[in-house]
Amino acid sequence: MLKGGAACAEAGDMSARSRSLPLLMMVALVLAPTAREARAIGGRWESTPAFTDVTSGHWAREAISYVAVDHPWMRDLGPDRFMPEALETRRLFARTLVRAFAHDATPGGAVTFSDLDASDPFYRYAAIAVERGWMGRVGDRFAPFEPVTVRQVHRGLVLALGLRREVRGLSEMTSANGARLGSRDGFAPVVLGMILGLRYNHDDETLDVGPRSPLSRAEVAYSLWRAKLAATTDGWRLSALAPYRKVTIGALGPSLTRAVRFGLRFVGYPYVAAGEWGAASPSGYCCGQQPVGGFDCSGLMWWVMKRAGAGYDNSAIRGYQGWPLPERSSRDMAAGGDLRPYREARPGDLLFFDGDRDGVVDHVSLYLGHDWALDASDGYGGTQVLWLGNGWYRDHLVGSRDITG
Repeated sequence: MLKGGAACAEAGDMSARSRSLPLLMMVALVLAPTAREARAIGGRWESTPAFTDVTSGHWAREAISYVAVDHPWMRDLGPDRFMPEALETRRLFARTLVRAFAHDATPGGAVTFSDLDASDPFYRYAAIAVERGWMGRVGDRFAPFEPVTVRQVHRGLVLALGLRREVRGLSEMTSANGARLGSRDGFAPVVLGMILGLRYNHDDETLDVGPRSPLSRAEVAYSLWRAKLAATTDGWRLSALAPYRKVTIGALGPSLTRAVRFGLRFVGYPYVAAGEWGAASPSGYCCGQQPVGGFDCSGLMWWVMKRAGAGYDNSAIRGYQGWPLPERSSRDMAAGGDLRPYREARPGDLLFFDGDRDGVVDHVSLYLGHDWALDASDGYGGTQVLWLGNGWYRDHLVGSRDITG
């Protein structure tokens, strides 16, 4: 199913992070439109944009060039500035969605907002985005000047790509014995967006974003670029999501049901090397400090499965005890018990992978049954639900280990 693979550099939100931007930069796009922005409503400029505020080494330069130079989808602020670190507003994102996926559409006229009149040049974009379900209202408002979040951007792009069946299937995720595990709070679009590669995994982890993080224009440009690639040159990514149209995992007992529900709450949290806590690690923590919430692959296994011991105890947060798991790295976890073939794996087992086929385990996931797993990898930028029916993960599976008894 997947091209490429997972990597896990291991140690041996509750609130999501947002960038520490200067105040003026953070509010820049929440102000009234500039004259240049007003002139850009049609997305056309007399000359090809050449953004002086996007350096040659900027991490999102290729994406910004694609969505705002090669195409007019994010030409918002004039031919010489993009403002990559400014937060993207809902009205600008609505316009971007319509420009990129429905440029000839007109609103049906039934959508009204208490804070966005039909005479406003952004009304058309907001109305179309809401009518198509790409964006939601905030009560009776559109909230045009509020920043967009990861959940909102993933929702808009995933639905604009036509993945409604996949969103519904993942939202209705159940166990074989009838436990409802999915949710409708943005969980599914975040998972699907991560599988599509909409999340950028920064080398500087202080820049990584979680599901509720407000997004900069650079982050939105990157996500839009990846979505457009999925719809064109990387079309295999869309067809590979077909298994998500109906997600049924294995039968779970009461304890494992609690554990899986707890783990799914952290889908969309960023990949953090040596991360093993859902927030900044508490004072006096035994096992190394992390400044933000997030996980590496084996750290996620600790967070969801490890019984309290040796100074590690998150049982008060999750409400169940967990199971013995003293090892920290995926390699040590694999060596800590007898491995059995994948065909004999059961829900709650740890799954082990040899990514470079050198005979050494370097990645671990939590098996959910019926070819589904809960996984944290830097390749997808964080924690997500993976299908293991075929592709890279299936090809690199080494075996499974029972830790639940």
